[in-house]
Amino acid sequence: MTAVDVWQDALTRISDLGEDAGVIPDVVESLLYPDALLETSLRVRMDDGSIRHFRGFRCRYNNVLGPSKGGIRFHPQVSRTEMQALALWMTIKCAVLGLPFGGAKGGVAVQPKELSPMELERLSRAYMRSMADFIGPDIDIPAPDVYTNAMVMGWMADEYEAIRRVKAPAVITGKPIALGGSQGREEATGRGAYICIRELGRRRNWQPEQMRVAIQGFGNAAYHVARLLQADGYNIVAISDSKGGIYSEKGFNIESLWQEKQKSRKVRAVYCEQSVCQLVEHVEISNDELLALDVDLLIPAALEGVIGADNVDGIRAKTIVEVANGPIRAVAESALLARGVTVVPDVLANAGGVTVSYFEWVQNRSGYFWSIEKVRNELEDLMTRALHEIFRIAEEEGRSLRNAAYVLALRRIGKAVTAHGTKEYFQTGGGKD
Repeated sequence: MTAVDVWQDALTRISDLGEDAGVIPDVVESLLYPDALLETSLRVRMDDGSIRHFRGFRCRYNNVLGPSKGGIRFHPQVSRTEMQALALWMTIKCAVLGLPFGGAKGGVAVQPKELSPMELERLSRAYMRSMADFIGPDIDIPAPDVYTNAMVMGWMADEYEAIRRVKAPAVITGKPIALGGSQGREEATGRGAYICIRELGRRRNWQPEQMRVAIQGFGNAAYHVARLLQADGYNIVAISDSKGGIYSEKGFNIESLWQEKQKSRKVRAVYCEQSVCQLVEHVEISNDELLALDVDLLIPAALEGVIGADNVDGIRAKTIVEVANGPIRAVAESALLARGVTVVPDVLANAGGVTVSYFEWVQNRSGYFWSIEKVRNELEDLMTRALHEIFRIAEEEGRSLRNAAYVLALRRIGKAVTAHGTKEYFQTGGGKD
């Protein structure tokens, strides 16, 4: 799936749902075009003394509800159209959760695995130098995304402060705790997805020990949702990364897999007792084979567009929870829904990250920091409220969960757009008699 396809998918969903949601045309019109996009060339000195240039992007999509918010990813496939699509999804996501943010996204077209730690730092600082006039605590607040982390955010925040000659911790979220980061930020995306699954399970009367789960991807978010689900008794039978996956009907010990992943940078079927690990019975599978497994719950937690027209017929899971952004194409979702598959959409399922980023921003601006218990309790409250409201709309209006989530977001954005005046308002002379 190309970046252009992702972008068109995003626009199609907005256009199709606009009138159906009962919002004025101005709302849909405002979401078809990004507010601003900056594309830049990043000049970086490499360890061997040579100079390389990398393409960098930042898209501020919509700020009607507040300053824009969104991650920065380092990935070879980063492009202008991908940033626009992801920034639009962030706009919807923030509105779904009722956060005072619009949507944004940024990235660099780079294979970060090929860079040394010092080259990665130089690239991170170069990105911030190019974006320092485009972002800010009241304008646009970045955060981590694919192949970026707390340390990268710390480098970027430090560079911004050096340029501005001020301390501005609220300029970036997802920072190390020692630099003003929030407790619970690292686990937030996975914990948010876990809350959604737990609440759905309560509604469906699932017995966790009878639920077989396959997870595509094994990054930070995937690890935390897998860890929390396993603690509840769910059987994690398959895990993968970009190189391939592993499957065992008996399931895996998630902590062991994660420990090995940190050491070897590979997903290996092991069970660990402290520092001693041994291989366990398993079958090696591809990412495509993982998606087609006969499981109860499928969690795509890698990249967008992995389920499309070419493989949707092979999907056998009855419930899919999108931890990645946009893993299911619109045409594929129609086929899944027609077969009775439940899809918990990304704009809800992976919203835990931006929600705790919001908490971090609030803490930075107030200078008062929360305990891990408070962060988790506040996340639980916002996620469950959004989930229950989406279920209410879905049930009362006969909608899918994604449709209901978008309708909720469009109506919230619509209230803000309407508050600035509508065509009818101005045609009637501003409400005068």
